[in-house]
Amino acid sequence: MNKKAKQKEEDEEILPMSKSDYKVSLHKLQVELVKLQRHVIRHSEKVLVLLEGRDAAGKDGNIKRIVEYLSPRETRVVALSKPSDRERSGWYFQRYVAHLPVAEELVLFNRSWYNRAGVEHVMGFCSKDEHEEFMQSVPKFEEMLVNSGIKLLKYYLDIDKDEQTRRLADRERDPLKQWKTSPVDAVAVKHWKAYSDMRDAMLLRTHTIAAPWHIVRANDKLAARLNLMRDILSRLQYTGKNKKLIKPDLEIVFEFSPECIDSSRLAR
Repeated sequence: MNKKAKQKEEDEEILPMSKSDYKVSLHKLQVELVKLQRHVIRHSEKVLVLLEGRDAAGKDGNIKRIVEYLSPRETRVVALSKPSDRERSGWYFQRYVAHLPVAEELVLFNRSWYNRAGVEHVMGFCSKDEHEEFMQSVPKFEEMLVNSGIKLLKYYLDIDKDEQTRRLADRERDPLKQWKTSPVDAVAVKHWKAYSDMRDAMLLRTHTIAAPWHIVRANDKLAARLNLMRDILSRLQYTGKNKKLIKPDLEIVFEFSPECIDSSRLAR
């Protein structure tokens, strides 16, 4: 291959996906998700997907596309508000346990118990002792879930500072996105480094064999959505799986490792 042809190929690789190509790929993957759900129901499986990430990383948009054509009876999205006084006085994991999947269910957590490792820790909503107790307990808690038969998938959606700034500003301007804004959003960029440090510590201490973390590079919303779906589908067994269709791009979705922190694979 000559130099000109090679450069042309490289340029084509980095072009953003067209909306029409995205819609075609999205439809095919949503068909695969329906196949997966039929398998989960038929075999009485329990699937739990945790989506974490910075403010405006795209959790809502990803979940919306995942559940769009799934059965509402066997699919639940959990997005808990701040705990009540009663909940704060109980075992930290207690209010999350009530929402875990039972047989035949697929449950997605839009933020989860990892609030304690993230926003609660950064914003001072929990004490240092409470944070440390959580970090020591969560690997054991998740191992119990996996041993009980729950198929647990954990994803961290990562975006860079410029992209977060742009998306948060867009929320403020768009009247249809006003409900997404919060006082925590208002200081998200200001606490960028603190959230980065929190993310690194959380991934290092809670990435386990039983419950590993996977990173989704989410600056490109469309690519992130498609590749998150592909990764979920690739990690779960179901009848009629199209293995070629669900192969994720490993530059967009990949398993966490300590080397990610010192490389350019996580936003700094």
